Amino acid sequence: MRIQLTQEARADELLTRDPFALLVGMLLDQQVPMEWAFTGPRTIADRMGGELSAEAIAESDPEAFAGLLSAKPAVHRYPGSMAKRVQQLAAYLVEHYDGSAEALWRDARDGDELLRRLMDLPGFGKQKAQIFLALLGKQREVRPPGWREAAGPYGEDAVFRSVADVVDGDSLAKVRTAKQEAKRAAKRK
Repeated sequence: MRIQLTQEARADELLTRDPFALLVGMLLDQQVPMEWAFTGPRTIADRMGGELSAEAIAESDPEAFAGLLSAKPAVHRYPGSMAKRVQQLAAYLVEHYDGSAEALWRDARDGDELLRRLMDLPGFGKQKAQIFLALLGKQREVRPPGWREAAGPYGEDAVFRSVADVVDGDSLAKVRTAKQEAKRAAKRK
């Protein structure tokens, strides 16, 4: 299944073929538009010579890696703090999963176990983990028993709540509208 989160061919191609890129994009998806966040892995890969590697990122000098994310155009609104988070994520994967993002979900017994594994990742709280679990289920066909329930409202079918539901430009617009409406509703409370 082809990922189309950024609506930019090269970035989406990397997200489609590289589970680590998808995981990094999800980590970056905060306080910036989702397309910008998910284009980040492509930008990082280009600046690192073309490929994204958990091992290479984990072993990078922290200052040099922060400089790589800070170079214009910056990978994120907060490139320094996000560089640290990306390195922490990469180091965690190297330590616990031999650098393989796919190993996170490959042998998960059920949705609850996969959710716990995702919540153990640096920078992933419950909501981010649920959204990523829904993304895996809906767009990567990673569907251990109970995945929809573990993903909470993000696992529901035929909704436009999160990046998990973006499959083209139209669905991206629907997700953006739903997020704006949710923010307005929260302000009214």
